[in-house]
Amino acid sequence: MFSTIGHTFELMKMSFGVLKKDKELLWFPVFSAIGVAVVVGLLFAIGSATGALDRLSEATASESAATAESAQAGDIVLVVVAFFLVYFVTIFFNAALVSAALERLRGGDPNVSSGLSHAFAHIHTILGWAIIAASVGLLLQLARANQRNVIARIAIDIVGGVWEFLTFFVVPILVSENVGPFGAIKRSAGLVRKTWGRQITANFDFFIVYLIAVVIAAIPAILLGLIVPIAGIVTGLITVGFALAVVQALEGIFKAALYEYAMGERPQEFDLRTLQTAYKPAAQGQY
Repeated sequence: MFSTIGHTFELMKMSFGVLKKDKELLWFPVFSAIGVAVVVGLLFAIGSATGALDRLSEATASESAATAESAQAGDIVLVVVAFFLVYFVTIFFNAALVSAALERLRGGDPNVSSGLSHAFAHIHTILGWAIIAASVGLLLQLARANQRNVIARIAIDIVGGVWEFLTFFVVPILVSENVGPFGAIKRSAGLVRKTWGRQITANFDFFIVYLIAVVIAAIPAILLGLIVPIAGIVTGLITVGFALAVVQALEGIFKAALYEYAMGERPQEFDLRTLQTAYKPAAQGQY
């Protein structure tokens, strides 16, 4: 556990070195959060105006089959559309971030405009990947929500973890190689296996970084909130939001660096040995 934590912060330190040179990369997580908020806000307004939210709420709480069927026929589409749009907005700005990070790691000098332009140039494949990712995510969530068996839920979580791992490089591939979403999935899985083997385990954990960042960012807000509650809430939104944006930017930079390493390149600011051990064999003789 402690070796994983140490490795995680070593990778974050290298990613931060890139972020210091291109602070504008922080805008991509901010744009993503704004985009998601706009999508959710618009669809929430539509749902409220049409009564869809009330009907969905009643269908969830009611045992009446007629009520449930009525809600599903008229309103479930709104929920699905919201789910897909949130995925698309998130993936699009992540693609812009990864594009800009790759430009820096290859010796360029990226900016917000170059990252967005590159993402827009691949928007058709990004949209295709968003549809696939959202579909898989929705199916996994529905399967888990409808399963009360603990072992079955664990199995579903494992499937989700394997899917996330094998598609780790899809976004960098989409913005770097001339392939579609299905080709990117196959290519991503192949790169992971080729570079680190078939039975591997992560030697880093972004959850740790997110958790520590949120805790540190929340401390001043909590202290201020004890004196002026409203000021504490506002401060918390700003500090925690900024902390999350920083970690998301670092995660995007790291993914770009790992992709470069898997392609046989040497990304600037990163130590090759550290990237080599980002994933490690889970057991000897994995082949």
